[in-house]
Amino acid sequence: MSNSKLERLKYLLDKRKFADSEWEKRGLNPSSHELCSLMESKFNACLNSIIVQVEENSKEKMLKLELLKGLKSFDKSNFDIEEKEFICDYFHEISKVIEVDFKNELNKWLYGLLLNSIFKISDFIKGKEKVIEVLSQNCTKCNSNLETFILRKDDSISDSDFFIVRCKSCREFNLIDKGPNVKQLRFGEYVLEEQLSRNQYDLEGAKIRLKQLQFFRK
Repeated sequence: MSNSKLERLKYLLDKRKFADSEWEKRGLNPSSHELCSLMESKFNACLNSIIVQVEENSKEKMLKLELLKGLKSFDKSNFDIEEKEFICDYFHEISKVIEVDFKNELNKWLYGLLLNSIFKISDFIKGKEKVIEVLSQNCTKCNSNLETFILRKDDSISDSDFFIVRCKSCREFNLIDKGPNVKQLRFGEYVLEEQLSRNQYDLEGAKIRLKQLQFFRK
């Protein structure tokens, strides 16, 4: 496994995952200090185990077992729905770093077997968005994969606006240049902070604006 993935795991290990500021980003009041410390401790134990497995080049099956072991260490009865969703978001983030499909296990833990089956049927009925292209770049701070999913294109559309986005993992500002012909898209692991029109910004101007945000909004 690449060093960049190992670095991202260690970044998550060092990060204060349940600090007050992290709850505020989700629009929530922080849980009690005792509960946040418990959640932090359990996540760090899981991350330490996974880092060892990654350093030993373990197979996907072993990595998935470690993830599942870590998830099961959280007693669902101790947490409300917002806390459980927060826990699942971090496990999902870890699973993406180590390239393990863990969505089904998270849905079962969060919703239970019956609701998980209902959601699967609902997804099947609704159908899935057809992604025709994926634009990918790494966050300049934590190296997380920032993906933009292109759903529709139109040849009549010239170069689209620049996006200044914030990485969901570390909150760093990044610049995304989607290029021409993009008519419909979906964001990956980032949130849109500013949209810069090409009528007002060229690439150099967009980079200057990015540096301004990085400096003034830390």
